[in-house]
Amino acid sequence: MREIFPVKVKENLAIAPNAWLLAIPRTFDFVAGQVIGISLNKKEVPRLYSIASGIHQNEIGILYTRKEDGLLTPPLSKCKKGDTLFITKPFGNFICKEEEAVWIATGTGIAPFASMLLSGQYHGKTLIQGNRDQTGLYFSDLFKEKMKTHYHPCCSRESADGCFLGRVTDFLQNQPHIKTDIPYYLCGIAEMVVDVRDILISKGVPFSKINSEIFF
Repeated sequence: MREIFPVKVKENLAIAPNAWLLAIPRTFDFVAGQVIGISLNKKEVPRLYSIASGIHQNEIGILYTRKEDGLLTPPLSKCKKGDTLFITKPFGNFICKEEEAVWIATGTGIAPFASMLLSGQYHGKTLIQGNRDQTGLYFSDLFKEKMKTHYHPCCSRESADGCFLGRVTDFLQNQPHIKTDIPYYLCGIAEMVVDVRDILISKGVPFSKINSEIFF
């Protein structure tokens, strides 16, 4: 088990229905795309969350949604400024190089890409972000501002201006041609990651070009 360290909550902001952005002091350096473990006390096994803040910011941001049957997120959503949490040091290898690449995310799987963008690592990148409706397209305003036409939001259950109506898998299937010589980074639930991976492979993308991080 990784060593854990106490930290004080700086902010725990509700940013969308059933979604929060937790801010804690940045006590360790990290690389955009890495995760930390979080627990409420020293006895619990830390749950892993991707960092959603930039490498030059003074705090670590964690995006999460509350699962009513979860052990951590219901009490975590009630945390207030000054409450104590326990975290691990950042770790992980879901790291994007400075090269052309495609990011694909659903739900809170957008977190590592938010970290990459806030760290200035979005040049040459294309993002396909999906959720049921616009309220679940976390950080969408930021991605629109920075990535312009390289940002493709998808809503599976809501028709909205500027959004593709359908899932990220539908968006990919509708593309007559995709680049097969650049890396793809996938982050979200297992079903999405597997489905997107299969589509990419069917369109000629080598398995070695597909990098993934699964959220449970």
